[in-house]
Amino acid sequence: MIPGFTREYGVKRLLFFEAHQDMEAAILREKRLKKWRRAWQIERIETTNPEWEDLAVTMLGFLALPA
Repeated sequence: MIPGFTREYGVKRLLFFEAHQDMEAAILREKRLKKWRRAWQIERIETTNPEWEDLAVTMLGFLALPA
């Protein structure tokens, strides 16, 4: 709907998310995660979401996007 990261990179699924008390904590955590090696990021996803389900659909109730 809005041009940006998800459109540019073709993001279709939400595989991982964390809730935080405030925006500042969320931004700090996001910056730390972005510095992780890709293998560590994948391991984090597989630890919390081993089936790689679209969490926007299964947890948040959104309709699935076409593949």
